[in-house]
Amino acid sequence: MAERRASKSTSSKPSSKVAIPQLAWHDVRPAPVVLVSGSQEFLASRAMTALRDFLRAEDPSLEVSDIEADSYASGELISLASPSLFGEPRLVRVFSVEKCTDAFIDEAVRYLASPPEGATVILRHGGGVRGKRLLDAVRAASGVAVEMVCTDLKKDAEKMDFASREFRVAGRRIAPGALRQVVAAFSDDVAELAAACQQLIADIEGDITEQTVTRYYAGRVETSSFAVADAAIAGRTGEALVSLRNALDSGADPVPMVAAFAMKMRTMAKVSGSRGASASSLGLAPWQIDRARRDLAGWSDEGLGVAIRAVADADANVKGGSRDPVFALERMIATVASRGTLGPTPEPF
Repeated sequence: MAERRASKSTSSKPSSKVAIPQLAWHDVRPAPVVLVSGSQEFLASRAMTALRDFLRAEDPSLEVSDIEADSYASGELISLASPSLFGEPRLVRVFSVEKCTDAFIDEAVRYLASPPEGATVILRHGGGVRGKRLLDAVRAASGVAVEMVCTDLKKDAEKMDFASREFRVAGRRIAPGALRQVVAAFSDDVAELAAACQQLIADIEGDITEQTVTRYYAGRVETSSFAVADAAIAGRTGEALVSLRNALDSGADPVPMVAAFAMKMRTMAKVSGSRGASASSLGLAPWQIDRARRDLAGWSDEGLGVAIRAVADADANVKGGSRDPVFALERMIATVASRGTLGPTPEPF
């Protein structure tokens, strides 16, 4: 349950320079002033929407007002935040604080000293040095403000956590392999990733499986590529070759296909060569290590080396080194599916 006001001891990211709680984008915690910082606009929008919905659930009479800080009119903030005749709670959302006027900085700093009862002000700052005096004042306002940090999701583990939370919040179960497929297919855009998750949640009844994801998003190169790689690494040659043909027929490019194999084989080699090492020391997420250990079942170190060389050869061949890139893919799949026991196959004439 979210707390209605900030406290001095709830910071999730302690810092000697920041006196207020710094929270994840989804950790809704209302306060008189809420700084929503960071360059990830989609997550910032989610954070602001969640805060508005929380306040409205507390009191449906919530008054919502918006201010553009780059075209601020003097007195606007205190006017909108001040109690109305009937005392309804107020939410004032301030956008473009990273481009704010000097007048807004001055009035917002003064506002921090004595915010009106019943008002919540959200300051959306997308990054940069503009408004630093205000940011410093907000981050020093212990007991008055909190900060919701909305930075880009750059690591695979962060994207997995985001997608996993989408299904968990909706009360839905998704197979680990299916979750990984969705993340791989939409890893370039958080908004697209969220939309893909929500589509599956809305359209599918019951548990979401790898087959479900393949049916919905088979046209995404990454999904098709990892489906082929998974089948080959598990030793299912026929399934891998059929998946390859389906992927190519749906427009998949051979280059990212090989890249999917390379990524999985590198992770397997890293885990195989560092038995007992922690996830952080390997630079991997725990789920990646667990998956690699399952993938390594039945593999020898020698076979892994042969397969890695086959993937490297295929990478060169699909980038112009072979007259037949499809044959290069099929040869790579055969070698990987045999767990490195097949010898080299000559180039076609």
